[in-house]
Amino acid sequence: MSNREQMNIVIAGHVDHGKSTVIGRLLADTGSLPEGKLEQVKATCARNARPFEYAFLLDALKDEQSQGITIDIARCFFKTAKRDYILIDAPGHIEFLKNMVTGASRSDAALLVIDAHEGVRENSRRHGFLLSMLGLKQVIVLVNKMDLVGYDMAVFERIKKEYTAFLAPLQVKPIDFIPICARDGENIAERASWHTGKTVLEYLDELVIPPSRSKETLRFPVQDIYKFTEMDDERRIVAGTIESGTVSVGDKVVFYPSRKSASIKSIEAFNRPCLTSAVAGNAFGVTLTEELYIKPGELLCRADQVPPMVSQRFRGMVFWMMHIPLVKDRRYKLKIGATRVAVELVEIRTMIDATGTSDTGSKQQLDRHDVAECIFETIKPVAFDTALSNPSTGRFVIVANYEIAGCGIVLESLKNDHSVLDEHVKRREVVWEGGGVGVADRYERFGHQAKFILLTGSNAQLCRNIGHALEANLFANKYLAYYLGYSFFEKGLSAGSNNSESNKDEDLISLGELARVLTGSGHIFITARAHLDGGDIALLERLNQPHEILVVTAGDFDAASLVSHVALNANVSVLDAVNQIYEVLKHKEIIPDFSI
Repeated sequence: MSNREQMNIVIAGHVDHGKSTVIGRLLADTGSLPEGKLEQVKATCARNARPFEYAFLLDALKDEQSQGITIDIARCFFKTAKRDYILIDAPGHIEFLKNMVTGASRSDAALLVIDAHEGVRENSRRHGFLLSMLGLKQVIVLVNKMDLVGYDMAVFERIKKEYTAFLAPLQVKPIDFIPICARDGENIAERASWHTGKTVLEYLDELVIPPSRSKETLRFPVQDIYKFTEMDDERRIVAGTIESGTVSVGDKVVFYPSRKSASIKSIEAFNRPCLTSAVAGNAFGVTLTEELYIKPGELLCRADQVPPMVSQRFRGMVFWMMHIPLVKDRRYKLKIGATRVAVELVEIRTMIDATGTSDTGSKQQLDRHDVAECIFETIKPVAFDTALSNPSTGRFVIVANYEIAGCGIVLESLKNDHSVLDEHVKRREVVWEGGGVGVADRYERFGHQAKFILLTGSNAQLCRNIGHALEANLFANKYLAYYLGYSFFEKGLSAGSNNSESNKDEDLISLGELARVLTGSGHIFITARAHLDGGDIALLERLNQPHEILVVTAGDFDAASLVSHVALNANVSVLDAVNQIYEVLKHKEIIPDFSI
């Protein structure tokens, strides 16, 4: 097995600026092409009466050959005396910037190609932003086609000055700019007579391979929880991929945003013996010393290290890629780490002008290929880092209409003093148009106050059974009670098409809005939904305003982590549960004080 170093390099550039020719030269000049490949391509060109170009070495895709643009990510390999390189060819055409992000996210450094004759173009700027967004600090800019400007170094210096000024606000400082003529191989592997600096290969060999992410703070996004029941196996395995850091058996850990804590009991891997520790870059599962209810999307961190930020509002830089614009007052889906949550655009702070021509100062939406600094707000608290402190948990994507519509980086966590949801509730209450029947009138007619009773906890069936029995008992006592199963929100009203966390948020929002209607009409509204957390309940409480929620937890699994008005153990009978809820309803004067 070879012990040679290996480095991933992404190469990007505006369409037709010569990126493919640079790649072809790197492969040919380092002797990294398959035997006879160069001769084969030259022979093909001769048969077709086409002049040979080094870019043809990469034209493996049919679409690329017919359209003349690279449309997908291509990986190729070359080597120097020092190390092996994986060169990731990112599309230069504006229509395929999403693919460029995919390629750059796997890289340690970047080459960015600019045509000396055309100069800095809009995709040159956009690619610069995307490299910044992905945290690539090692960037070399290649000013290609110097022959087309007569090797005029004044042109080179002008491009260098312009592009350096553009990259400065993005916190990208190129290692250097290299004037090249890729067609003739000048300053790729061999130094041209008109150049006194280093070649591309010399600079590449001086790049530093980033240190292992295992040395950083532990960030372990929870992707799923697996429960085993066969052969008396009681394990609950919290599974995911460690993005950074190291975790060991015995470590005390905290989950965010719930802030639940436990210690690592074991580290599990598929079809392998248990491990004592696990490091970044690998998928594992862990069991805990405490039985906690953990939802997918939580972020597992070590208690002795710097915690992530937890907030509903953050400032971020976003690149929008969808034809439909990013606008305010519309809910999107945010994916950050393993979290998927509903998000809204609150404010557009500043725009980065990629074309150099348009006035973006007054824009109220992000159109396709716009780059902007924005304020976003999620429907519930989310755990994250800034991109500067931890790129893996500081990067995000925004999903619209089931497609990745935008990508970005977190710049800052913000306080959530005036949330979008609170403003929505205020506006809703201002325009709320009821009839002439007041709360006192309804109490006199129905003989009870309105209430939203929410049953949650670890035992879904027990919650449903109690809900059904509670409705029946209240109805038998002539109270206006109504039970509605939560599946209505999952499959009926919200019509969610998948099981993502963001769709679950939409289901909760629908539940909260319906609860406001039913409690406003004087009902005792009952529903059951297992495994809600504090953020879910806080969301429902805000949506049900001005009325309150009665929270009932049922089951023995982590129920103490929720603030509940009635806490029922796992072995409670349905009748006893109903009696306990009745006592609380009487104590809170929701129903008159008499026994069933």
